[in-house]
Amino acid sequence: MKNLLLLICCSIATSLLYSQPSPHAGKRIAIIPEPVSLKQGSGSFLLPARLTIWASDEKASRSAIRLLQHKLSTAAGIRVEVAGGIAAANRPAAIKLALNASPDETIGQEGYRLSVTGSGISIAANQPAGLYYGVQSLLQLLPEQIESAQLIKDLQWEAPLVEIVDYPRFGWRGVLLDVARHFFTKEEVRDFIDDMTRYKYNLLHFHLSDDQGWRIEIKALPKLTETGAWNVKKQGYFGTFSKPLPNEPRNYGGFYTQEDIKELVAYAKERFVNIMPEIDVPGHSLAAIASYPELSCTPGANQYKVNSGENFMKWGPKLTALVDNTLCPANEKVYVFLDKVFSEIAALFPFDYIHVGGDECAKNFWEQSAEVRSLMQKEKLKNMEEVQAYFERRLQKIIAAKGKKFMGWDEILEGGLAPGAAVMSWRGVKGGIQAAKLGHEVVMTPSTHTYVDLMQGDPIIEPRVYASVLLKTSYQFDPVPAGVDARLIKGGQANLWTEQIYNTRHLQYMLWPRGLSIAESLWSPREKKSWDGFIDKVERHFKRFDIAEIKYSRAMYDPIFVSGKKTDNPFKIALETQIDGLDIYYSFDNSFPDHFYPRYAGPLIPPKDAVMLKVITYRGKTPVGRMIAMPIDELKKRLR
Repeated sequence: MKNLLLLICCSIATSLLYSQPSPHAGKRIAIIPEPVSLKQGSGSFLLPARLTIWASDEKASRSAIRLLQHKLSTAAGIRVEVAGGIAAANRPAAIKLALNASPDETIGQEGYRLSVTGSGISIAANQPAGLYYGVQSLLQLLPEQIESAQLIKDLQWEAPLVEIVDYPRFGWRGVLLDVARHFFTKEEVRDFIDDMTRYKYNLLHFHLSDDQGWRIEIKALPKLTETGAWNVKKQGYFGTFSKPLPNEPRNYGGFYTQEDIKELVAYAKERFVNIMPEIDVPGHSLAAIASYPELSCTPGANQYKVNSGENFMKWGPKLTALVDNTLCPANEKVYVFLDKVFSEIAALFPFDYIHVGGDECAKNFWEQSAEVRSLMQKEKLKNMEEVQAYFERRLQKIIAAKGKKFMGWDEILEGGLAPGAAVMSWRGVKGGIQAAKLGHEVVMTPSTHTYVDLMQGDPIIEPRVYASVLLKTSYQFDPVPAGVDARLIKGGQANLWTEQIYNTRHLQYMLWPRGLSIAESLWSPREKKSWDGFIDKVERHFKRFDIAEIKYSRAMYDPIFVSGKKTDNPFKIALETQIDGLDIYYSFDNSFPDHFYPRYAGPLIPPKDAVMLKVITYRGKTPVGRMIAMPIDELKKRLR
């Protein structure tokens, strides 16, 4: 009888330990990107202080296991044991990771099924990648303190009871990292990969060359890194710097050795991320030309230096280079050079595609070249766009000879597209639509929605760049335009160019939270997207970023200034917010408004002698936006 009572007491205690009312009951689960299907139960599963992870295939599940071990031991102090294989299948385990013996057709190669019940947690998938993504979702079910790098004491580590079926909408979910304009170390790139995978991105587009630097060792061409990897350090606004003096040291920059690249590829592979290299040609090639001047059509190229951010291009409908930053399409040495470069690139990166740039190629120096005119006559090329198309076709043969697929920016469409070429559409979606209608594979990355290097708030307070992409705009991104064969749209990506990004903290500020919105557009079903629901999740992930010490932007809370029309008399100022439920308070008297000041209720007419409008947003009595000081004259300059 005593044994029976003891068994009953133990059973009750175990039930209370593992399934109890959750303090988060009724609170919406905040997983980003939004899963395909999520059903929340009542109650939660409390993780024990000593926890066993069982894996059907311990070796194949290694990445998922390591992620769990690291997070649970570091932040929660949970002692994690691992049991693997059929022999241990019946051992009690708080978390079970199972690779399906028979494929689950619903979830595909990267999907998973995640179940949290009163007795434990299970994740099932067809492939190891699915288990890894399932673990990422599980971590988002746990308290946000799981992101801590230090032990958190006196906290219940629990997950709400839930059933999730999830798989990606697109196979190509990328982020471009530009390491050419500003160099980021191998360790910083590793951290960037870790941050990507939290939100199920699976491709790092590695922009390795540009006018400001060549960042990868090519053993057959040592000057590319001896000369091309270094410029003069400048700070301020890119494109406006003074020209470096002859005696200023060219010691700012860096490059990755081939061993570095192998380490990064292996590191990414363990996290189910592919790395696609980009060598940007024939334009954006000043670092290569400074290293090997014979690659240029232009006399005097031996005096060229790697650009340090000084102006060298006139931007407009027709690009005009002030310094010839293009490889010469009529010079056979160029194709020998490219063959050497891509031989080594192809051997280092196992990913199927190599990106060859092709964007923003100013052709005014080609127009002056006798060699190019001779090439046009010989090959019957009608214009400069066809000259670039000739270059791209020859380059595509080089890439194909290395066993790789050819991809470029949408400018490669001009003059005719090489057979088999894939297009990355950045100048809106028009190029992608055109390429898809021609039967080519497309990755959508329109600057209007996915360029996360652009300002995310008003220029009066944001680090100045030439344009803006608000969070709400980025969330409206859909890779498949109407009327396009969706089978040809491989997916999309966020692009993080670094002309104005000098360090990882600012890099994080620019990427998050817009990187969350693009992740959801690439993973989640279109019909599951909800702006209001997304914002609720973002605010809760801000807490995770705070604990993880990842920087992010709060610009989504700031008001949007809308100047009146030139015909308005008197001049009026309208204010808007991206998020519902915010109040805007303002002042014209140069003092700092709070929620005791006038609340915005309609277009404002500035007092006669006012020079400054100050605004701040609140939710209830809590300030959420930044204090913004907007000169009245600045708003008048913006008149529509």
